[in-house]
Amino acid sequence: MRNRLRPLTAVLFLFLLIIVGCTDMSRTHPAAPPPAAPGSTVALPAPRLDSPMSVEQALHQRRSVRTYQDVPLTVDELSQLLWAAQGITHPSGWRTAASAGGLYPLELLAVVGRVDGVEAGIYRYSPADHSLTQIQTGDQRAALSEAALAQESVAQGAVVLALAGVYERSSGRYGERAPQYVHMEVGIAYQNVHLQAVALGLGTVFIGAFHDDQVQSILGLTDEERPFCLMPVGRP
Repeated sequence: MRNRLRPLTAVLFLFLLIIVGCTDMSRTHPAAPPPAAPGSTVALPAPRLDSPMSVEQALHQRRSVRTYQDVPLTVDELSQLLWAAQGITHPSGWRTAASAGGLYPLELLAVVGRVDGVEAGIYRYSPADHSLTQIQTGDQRAALSEAALAQESVAQGAVVLALAGVYERSSGRYGERAPQYVHMEVGIAYQNVHLQAVALGLGTVFIGAFHDDQVQSILGLTDEERPFCLMPVGRP
């Protein structure tokens, strides 16, 4: 009788091991969190204020890059790019890009395709608390590429930064010259992004050819917000 129980005991012991192993595996690999809903906020890592690359080196290496590897960016890289474009640099609210009269008419959006830790979708950047607010879910790079005359760089970039602006924020003080000042600010912000991309080992290019109404619709801009440029960013 004792000899008959030994195989049964071994089977029961093996069965218990399998149950425990499956339980431990479920703990080690938890289910993926549900997708974030529009309106959710992504807190970004604090930007770094130094780099192994000098400004002079970044200027020397700056080139328009239109093809990218199919690999994601990190959330730290995305954070740094957004900060370079419109980040706060002073307690008074001054930003990385100069603005006529400190009126800051620009709006910065990120069309995320492949960024580790950030769900694909369209986000609006908030300089005040260095965060992103999702305004649309899903990868919109292909649609944005079609709106940009089928330029492949827009579809290939791991993320596409978009600069839009509101003339009325500046026209109250500067009248008819407001558009000129807003356009100057776009150039300043773009150059900041381009130099920051070089310092991060990334590539980008200025995209100004697109159907305004289509880009405005895809990005969810208001009637007052005009799209000015797209900046696909990826690893060269």
